[in-house]
Amino acid sequence: MRVTVDEDRCCGAGTCVLVAPDVFDQRDEDGIVVLLDETPGADRHDAVREAASVCPAAAIGLVE
Repeated sequence: MRVTVDEDRCCGAGTCVLVAPDVFDQRDEDGIVVLLDETPGADRHDAVREAASVCPAAAIGLVE
């Protein structure tokens, strides 16, 4: 799996960080998503898929 984020679409809701904190973080100044792990291990795939599905701005992209 490869993860991408579109910072321009991100609304700073933080749901990705709550669901997959090892893969996503947020910038302190504006809450915009920070991708910590572009190719997470298989043990994190379910959490990353969930983070992408609950993102209100659809800012997370996945390539399986």
